[in-house]
Order: sequence, then C-alpha cells, then structure tokens
Amino acid sequence: MYVPAGSTAEGPYALRIDAGSDGAGKAGLAHSALRIAELPPGGSLSVDTGDCEWIVLPLSGGCTVHANGEFFELMGREDVFGGASDFVRVPRDTHVQIASGAGGRFALAGAKCERRLPARYGPAPEVPLEQRGSGNSAREVRGFAAADAFECDRLIAVEVITPGGNWSSYPPHKHDEHLPGEESELEEIYYFEIEGAGGFGYQRVSPSRPGGTDVLAEVRTGDTVLVPDGWHGPSIAQPGHRMYYLNVMAGPGDEREWKIRFHPDHAEGYR
Repeated sequence: MYVPAGSTAEGPYALRIDAGSDGAGKAGLAHSALRIAELPPGGSLSVDTGDCEWIVLPLSGGCTVHANGEFFELMGREDVFGGASDFVRVPRDTHVQIASGAGGRFALAGAKCERRLPARYGPAPEVPLEQRGSGNSAREVRGFAAADAFECDRLIAVEVITPGGNWSSYPPHKHDEHLPGEESELEEIYYFEIEGAGGFGYQRVSPSRPGGTDVLAEVRTGDTVLVPDGWHGPSIAQPGHRMYYLNVMAGPGDEREWKIRFHPDHAEGYR
C-alpha cells in the first residue's frame, strides 16, 4: 500500500493509480484514482475520462482544460505550499485536453461514478480553509472538493498542510464500513509533498480488522499511501519541513458523505 515516487510512472504521468485496475502501475482500488501529470513548457495531455469523474488540480504552474466543447483556464500556483489553487471538474465519458504554456505539475483526482455531471470550474478564493486541531496537532485543511463544499457524484478530495514537527490525520480514524449516521465506506489515497531539500515524513495505517491494511512508511515528495481500509494516522512532518498531502476518497455508497470513527484508544481530548 506504499507507492514510492516513480514506481508507477507511465508516459506523462509521474504517478498513475487507476480505479478497478490491475497490472503494472495500477493499484487495484475499486473506486478512487489519482494521476500526477508532469508537462514541459508547451506540453499537453489527452485524457479519456471513461467511467470516472475527474478534478484537474494544478500542483505547480497553470494550464488550460478543454472538455465537452468548453474551455477553462486555470491560473494555478507556484507550488502546493503557496495557497489553494483553482481547479475544474470534468465529467465521465469525455475527451479532455490539458495544455500548459509554461509547464507544470497537475493532479488528476478521480472516482468511479454514475452521473455525468457537467464540467465545472472551482475558483481558488472559494476554497474553504479550516484550521483543524491545536498545538502540535494543528494543520490547515483546504476543502476544495469536500462533500459539503463542491458538487461531485462520488469524488471527495481535500488538501492538508501540516507544519514541520506536527502530527495530522490525528487521532487515527477510519471509514471502511457503512454504518448509517456513524461511518461511511470510503477508500482513500494520500499523495505527499515535503517542503525543502531532504524533507520527509511518516504515515501510519493500522488494521481495523484481522488481515487489514498495515503500513508504517517514511514518505518523501511524490510518494503515495493507499488506504483501502484501516485506521489511518498519524501523518507526521519532519521538524522544519512542512508536509502537504492530497486526499482522494470515493466509495460504493449512494450518499456522498465523509463520516468517520476515531480510534477509541487515541481519541480522548482531540475530538
């Protein structure tokens, strides 16, 4: 479930994790997907969305997106630590063209879906910002495609910035079974970037059932951790190096919602 940087590189993609696929470069997650495209100046990329809806999110640089005869210009950002970016959701069963005059790095966060929603632009100033936690568990959450912030059919996606030396995704929590009103069943992908040369962090996923996902990984820029099930957290940032991660979530439920349960051994005082 730990995917080192470059291990699933394919063509223009530095990372390619497709939903419901097997084989080289594919993780076999049933519902959620993530690709990281690296485009040189003047570079372009064609994407057939298939049975997934996708959000095109600049990590660094800006781009244009053509989808369904519509044109969107994304201003993007210098890097992920420079603030929220604008983005665009593109529908399933669509041919999409992404181009960048200056070049850059672009995340394509995806989820298998039923409805074919129209393409829609998300402005950076409208991205909800939440300061979550306190003390050494404080972090910033950018809920650009949170369930209650931006309409998608199944996809949920947020960004998190963790200050150096802090813990986030804490207390450990899970969402791997359907319990009405208490917990929603969602897979999750963590994609990491660490500020500064030589920076690193740690990610823990512990089993919530016998034989479940069990990961303790040192993560650096470009690394990814997959969470098909299990208690996930903490995410720990090296002192002096801020940690960024992009969370992509999707599941089989009819309701698009993020309901979690905290680990009973760690939740006291942090809810």
